[in-house]
Amino acid sequence: MVMVRAGGLLHHVARLGPEDAPGAPPVAVFLHGAFIDTLASFYFTLAPAFAAHGWDTVMYDLRGHGRSERPPTGYRVEDFTADLDALLDALGLSDPVHLVGNSFGATLAFDFAVHHPDRVASLTAVEGCPAGSGWAEAMAGALHRATETLPEDQALAWFTEQYGTVSSTRTGDPVHDARIARLGRNAGRLIRATTITRDIPRSRRPTADQLAALRCPVLLVNGEHGLVATESAHLTAVLPRCRRVIVPGHKHSVLVEAPTEVTALTLDWLDEHTHTHPTPTTPGSAHPASTVPDAAHPASTLPDAAHPASPAPHAVHPAATVPGEARPGSTTPDAAHPAGTTPHAVHPAPTTPHAVHPVTGTAR
Repeated sequence: MVMVRAGGLLHHVARLGPEDAPGAPPVAVFLHGAFIDTLASFYFTLAPAFAAHGWDTVMYDLRGHGRSERPPTGYRVEDFTADLDALLDALGLSDPVHLVGNSFGATLAFDFAVHHPDRVASLTAVEGCPAGSGWAEAMAGALHRATETLPEDQALAWFTEQYGTVSSTRTGDPVHDARIARLGRNAGRLIRATTITRDIPRSRRPTADQLAALRCPVLLVNGEHGLVATESAHLTAVLPRCRRVIVPGHKHSVLVEAPTEVTALTLDWLDEHTHTHPTPTTPGSAHPASTVPDAAHPASTLPDAAHPASPAPHAVHPAATVPGEARPGSTTPDAAHPAGTTPHAVHPAPTTPHAVHPVTGTAR
């Protein structure tokens, strides 16, 4: 993990890649959610499996989040995507990349694809949608409630409770709930120290014509009881190359609650849309039978996703901690690198899905 200066700000960046991959592997860039999220939500879920499958994976903390720099202003969607543009330049990534965005990160991915189409090879949106008028109004209402109508202690509790209302696996575990509360406090500091709550609702919004003009393939991954069903159905109708899949039994936090299913869906779909299929770099990392519905049936569900019979080979979980994001119960600051990833990558200890960071950013 390194700090990279891009667009005038320091960004905390993690990168995992295959060992001794022939040629240049395809690049996936992961964009996390807002407020109570960091790059850890991908570092503990999709990224290790992508790297084991032959992908170069890039994760970074958005401005104001995690260990990245926190400027006092500049939190519109276009500010975040300008950071992404500058970061790709700083990392020397000139070829189109595959964007994978979760919640607010998916909103950023759509904005980037609209305004930088030559830099995007594909777009995967996990429980997220473009910034439209309804999105802006919902975000403004939720942020107003958290910052203007509630005392600080209640606002932090409100942020914590939002995870409970969008999560399918909240267990009442005190360690888990304490972690969520800590993330709520981090969100409170971000809100108090910056203009983020005023900036996000004022972000630019893509027009219907701009969205219809998107030519990159788009995958929409929704929880059955998520927050963006209406928006996803609309996108499926208007985007020229769009597929939608639904993971039964899950809500907005499907990424961290069903990482096996989301990983399998995303990798199988990406294999269809990469000209050079990456080569798995670990035994057993070849794709299982495809679980992605046929493109002719975009509104589909993943059978038995809520109760998989066994973990998919893609769902490789790492084994150490993210610097600055110590996990409950972890006492080892570093660990052996799992096979198939670059030696410089530090990996998190195996965890259950509900112990991973929650993800917000799509207003309820």
